Order: sequence, then structure tokens, then C-alpha cells
Amino acid sequence: MKNDGYTSLSQFVDLLLDAICVVDKTGRFEFVSAGAERIFGYTPDEMIGMQMLELVYPEDRERTIAAANEIMADSFKLDFENRYVRKDGTLVDILWSARWSEDHQQRIAVARDITKSKAAERRQAALYEISEAVHVAEDLLSLYRRIHQIMAKLLPTDNFAIALYDPALNELDFPYRVLAGEQNQAQSASFDLFTEQVIQSEQSLLLCPVTMSASQVDSELSANQSISWLGVPLTLQKGIIGALIMHSTPDSRVYTPQDHELVEFVSTQIAFAIERRQMLARLEHIALYDQLTHLPNRELFYDRFQKALSRAKRESSYFSLLYLDLDKFKWVNDTYGHDVGDLLLQITAQRILGCVRNSDTVARFGGDEFVILLERVDSAQNTLLVAQKILEMLNQPFELVNQQIHILPSIGIALYPEHGSDEKQLLSCADTAMYKAKRNGGNRIEMGYHGLKTSYFEPLIQPH
Repeated sequence: MKNDGYTSLSQFVDLLLDAICVVDKTGRFEFVSAGAERIFGYTPDEMIGMQMLELVYPEDRERTIAAANEIMADSFKLDFENRYVRKDGTLVDILWSARWSEDHQQRIAVARDITKSKAAERRQAALYEISEAVHVAEDLLSLYRRIHQIMAKLLPTDNFAIALYDPALNELDFPYRVLAGEQNQAQSASFDLFTEQVIQSEQSLLLCPVTMSASQVDSELSANQSISWLGVPLTLQKGIIGALIMHSTPDSRVYTPQDHELVEFVSTQIAFAIERRQMLARLEHIALYDQLTHLPNRELFYDRFQKALSRAKRESSYFSLLYLDLDKFKWVNDTYGHDVGDLLLQITAQRILGCVRNSDTVARFGGDEFVILLERVDSAQNTLLVAQKILEMLNQPFELVNQQIHILPSIGIALYPEHGSDEKQLLSCADTAMYKAKRNGGNRIEMGYHGLKTSYFEPLIQPH
């Protein structure tokens, strides 16, 4: 279509910073003012005949089509926002006001560039969400996932990683890494290489078609010109604690300097969030775990016990308790000293853990007493098999202070619901059975009983 009818009008509208755009009912540009070049990067002549939807950022196309349909249904629309891809590949945020001309079968719209204000909004929103994530995340992994979700609102994050760096050991590890599709060994190696370069340079790195030629990054990373890399160190006053790494896929847009600037802006808040969550994790560990053996302490054990009890009542299932004591532990402390006794307790904890499932709980109640919660154990015989395995494992000599030390474990067992229906009854039953094992010479297993009931199987089991 010829644009002669717009000549006199364009003399005035070309002075506007906003862009005047006219599209036909199929969505092709018929007229654009000079302001369009400032916004979209294309000259008016280049835009004439182009399909408007081709310039819209893919994620915004569906709602842009819906808005266009509303306008053509004779609806005047104010303040519609979407994103367009500029000629240079960067994104621009547009605020539109538009209406439909039935007589001319055209949509007439005014476009305003609001990229700066939207970028500021996104930054502030991201900062708030990251700060909030520290308080709602249950653990560090949950925090990493939440950070990933927040960043995904801002830029492509199909390949995303949080790396942590220990300067004392010069060690780099990835507690969180999500890679899109099937990643071969070479791709993973490139990911590691780029992360190392971000950490070593202590600077943000953007590797995209615009920066490829000037980049000092290894050529392996720049082999595919349709993808890009973005890495930002996570820095606090004490130094670098890690890095945020992103790698675009061929199907997504490449990273831009605006993306680089945005990630740099939020990186300090992310570093603070990770450090704070790490501190909270350490405090939680101190509060809930025995500091010598790193097993759950009484408080955490009681919490898991109550959950197991509630689940068993709800599902009509079973579980067992094992109460364990080391008969010769005081002798070890008196003979070899507390350092050797502490080491023996640590090895004991690891041996017990090796005999149970990951879903079971091994807790240290203090001194040389351990309590084991075996969930979903369907019979007394299966509980006895686990107890026997523990007994035999602890009968193996401990290689300490250049000699073999032997200890004698005594184990008491309580079954739910046979030996009790609540925490107090079951622990008392298992504890009583354990002391019965000690009175009978130790180094054995005793099954508890409850009240006057005597029909339960109460074997005495000693190691072979």
C-alpha cells in the first residue's frame, strides 16, 4: 500500500518520541512514524509490509493476539504492555494505546518505549523475591530452585547453575545445576570451563555474538554462534563465594548487555541470600543434630517419631524402635581417654547407619545411647534381622590407638502397635528391653513387652 496519504501527517508525528503505527487487519505495518526507529531499531521503510507479530517477543505473542482481537472487536485499548525484539536482538518494553478503524480496516496505535522503567521494576521485584526466598525456603536446595524460578522470569534459564567456591581449598562445586535436554560430556566440560573462568577472573562474563570476537574466553565456548553464555560472580565483602551461570539454547534468544547488567544488579542480593541460608542451615544443624556424630539429636528424633506415629495410625502401618547401649564404653573412656571414646562413638554411628535404610532414623540420645526408628517394618522378624545385623557389625573390632578394641552392644526392641500406642510407652518399652539385655550379660537383643501381655515373641539373640 502507498503511504502518500500519510505524508502531511508524518511531518508532525515524526517529531514525537513515541511511534505512531498503523497495521492492516492481517497485522502488517502500513505506516510507522520516524519514532519507530528509536524504539524498534528498524527504519520506517524497513517496517512497512512486515508482520507485526514477527517482532513480538515469542512469550508475549499469545496475549498480543488476544489484545489485537479485542481492539478489532471495536474496543479502544489503553496501556497494553508487551515486549518486542529490536533489530539488534535486544528486547524493548512497549506501552501501547490502540483502536480499530472500521472504515479503513486498520489498527492505529501509539507505542511508547518503557524499557528503562520496566527494567527498574523487574530489578526491584527480583530483589524483593530473592530476599523473601531466604525466609520461605526450607533448605539450601529449595533456595537454589527459587532463585532459578526468579531468574527465569527475567531471561532464558534453560541451562542454569549456581556454583559455590571455597577459596581456602580452591574447590568449586555445583550444588545446583539444571541443563536442558541431553548434555554430552563436551557440553558439561564447557560449562565447567566457563564457570572456572568467571571465578578466576573475578569478573562478569558475557559471551554472545556481539562480544565473541573480542572475548578472551576459550574458543570451545564460542563454537556455536547461536548460543550465548552469561556468568556473574557472587561476591560479598569477604570475597567470592561462587557464581551464577547461564547458557542459552539455540531455541532461545541470546543474552544481551541488558541481561548482563540486570544479573549483575541482583547478584549481590543472591550472594547475601545464599550466605544467610547457609548460616541458618548451620544453626539448624547445631539445634537438631548431635555435634559429635552428626546424627539427629533428641529433638529431631522426637519430631520424626511423631510423624511416624501419625503416619502409622493414618495408614494402619507398623514401625519399630531399637534402643542401643554400648556396655563397655565407660571402660574405653577410662582406659584410653575421651578422644578415643569420641572416635569410637563416631565409628559406631557410621556402622549403624550402614545397617539401616535412608528412610530410617538413627539418633544419639547422649553418652553411648542410640535410638533407631525403623519405619514401615511389617514384622517382628524383619526388625530382629536389622537388630542382628547391627549387633554383628558392632561386634567387629574397632581399630583404635594402634590396637583392636571390642565393645558389647545391648539392644532392646519395641514394636508399634504391639508394645505401645504412643511415644512414652514405646520408648519405655524399648529402654526396659535394653536394660534386660544388659542384666542378662549384654551383647544381645531383647524384645520388649507391654503391660500383662505375654504372648509376644521375646527372644534372646546373641551374636554367632
